[in-house]
Amino acid sequence: MTDVHAQLRFLPVSSQKVRLVINLVRGKDVVQAMQVLQFIPKRAAKPVRKLLASAISNAEENFGVSRDDLYISKIVADEAPTRKWRRFGARGRFKPILHRASHVTVVLSEREA
Repeated sequence: MTDVHAQLRFLPVSSQKVRLVINLVRGKDVVQAMQVLQFIPKRAAKPVRKLLASAISNAEENFGVSRDDLYISKIVADEAPTRKWRRFGARGRFKPILHRASHVTVVLSEREA
């Protein structure tokens, strides 16, 4: 079986914060990872859970693989382009605001029987 890929692009959470969430599920079975993500109280947990659900349904529909046989072989969070904004401070100073975003990629593989 080939690996199943799914990608989430331009998630409006910094990649550093997303990595805190994805480090908890790396290498786990997908059913167990979905349960873990359901109860993590971080903002990045819900979009990562939706991405994982999408990858699972891709595997079931396109490749006919049962979700019980799948595990997360690779999951990474990379930096997306940063939106730069500005706020003007006292005495003519300039206060930059950086809205960071991230790209999350998940790869699922089938357990060898």
